[in-house]
Amino acid sequence: MKEIFSNLPKVCYEGPKSQNPLAFKYYDPERIVMGKTMKEHLHFSMAWWHNLCATGVDMFGAGTADKTFGAAPGTMEHAKAKVDAGFEFMEKLGIRYFCFHDVDLVPEAPTLKETNARLDEITDYIKQKMEGKDIHCLWGTANMFGNPRFMNGAGSTNSVDVYCHAAGQIKKALDCTVKLGGEGYVFWGGREGYETLLNTDMKFEQENIAALMKMAVEYGRSIGFTGDFFIEPKPKEPMKHQYDFDAATAIGFLRQYGLDKDFKMNIEANHATLAGHTFQHDLRVSAMNGMLGSVDANQGDYLLGWDTDQFPSNVYDTTLCMYEILKAGGLAHGGLNFDAKNRRPSYTYEDMFLGFILGMDSFALGLIKAAKLIEDGRLDGFVKERYSSYTQTEIGQKIRSGKATLAECAAIAEKNGAPALPGSGRQEYLESLLNTIMFTD
Repeated sequence: MKEIFSNLPKVCYEGPKSQNPLAFKYYDPERIVMGKTMKEHLHFSMAWWHNLCATGVDMFGAGTADKTFGAAPGTMEHAKAKVDAGFEFMEKLGIRYFCFHDVDLVPEAPTLKETNARLDEITDYIKQKMEGKDIHCLWGTANMFGNPRFMNGAGSTNSVDVYCHAAGQIKKALDCTVKLGGEGYVFWGGREGYETLLNTDMKFEQENIAALMKMAVEYGRSIGFTGDFFIEPKPKEPMKHQYDFDAATAIGFLRQYGLDKDFKMNIEANHATLAGHTFQHDLRVSAMNGMLGSVDANQGDYLLGWDTDQFPSNVYDTTLCMYEILKAGGLAHGGLNFDAKNRRPSYTYEDMFLGFILGMDSFALGLIKAAKLIEDGRLDGFVKERYSSYTQTEIGQKIRSGKATLAECAAIAEKNGAPALPGSGRQEYLESLLNTIMFTD
């Protein structure tokens, strides 16, 4: 088979002093961090849609990147060429996972039956490529936002015919995910929301979304899917308001409809910031609720108000992300999926490699620094001390155990008089401590 990225080498670790742009400076797959190799901590994944499909099209102009890989777009030959390109790309970068939407893999046919036949063909081809390689499917999903039929959503649609078509796509995407050994299945509500409440029955729509998810869980378990289902929160875009606004909203939805035993969160950095949160915030909310499942690793541009899906370069963000993941005990069925795309002027094959090197190195350095934060202990120690009045007093212990009464607390308040100010939060000291860890070898 002809090599697609013939002018690009296998990317290796060369260390921070290397000036080779096609080398890892921090991602050393066999380096031990907190008892595990980097490769074990960092389940990097290639997003099929951005890396193999996105050409740089935006609302102001046509694409700049050639992603034909030597085949005519819209054909099964092109679908197979993308598989060939994807596997060569992953092998050259040492990426062990990939994620996909159904219509990333094949061009959508006029009927669901024809599309499904194409998916059977391409997943057979992918399975052949996976044989004997350390490359795995992290998760699959169905694209239920791109086709005009989904203008009002999939689970939230006002059309029962569209709803049933969405169910058909989910069924087949689950079949493909199980066939490829996927560890998760994602629901991203790309258009599950509304443009105006004047024409929307919000309760009706959310009940239908929950029903669709329940059907998916029942079907998935019936065909042997043992992984996690994920919700990927996003507050807006393309809809004005989306029902999976942020981690807290999505978790509340899952609990309301009895889906919390099967679902976890797939947190995307750029979506968290669009919701007005930090990346760390949505990770913490997910972790403290036992629902941190997987991560879409990217970042947005704070000067732009939309989902830019840039490769992660902010090491403060990657450090605090890995801090939350390490403290939560890791990601059982998840990983770090680069839901990220090159900027429109970065249109060459080499740019594809450079984007992933940037992202992988940013998370590798984040892992190193997060481990140092935990091993240093001062941050955890400060937080523990900050709440020590609850652990070191009888009434504090009763409050924490749920045995205190309102009258009991009020009586203590009357006896003690006006309380002193709480201890200093020392935010500036803690930020200085973070800087010290970040910039000390």
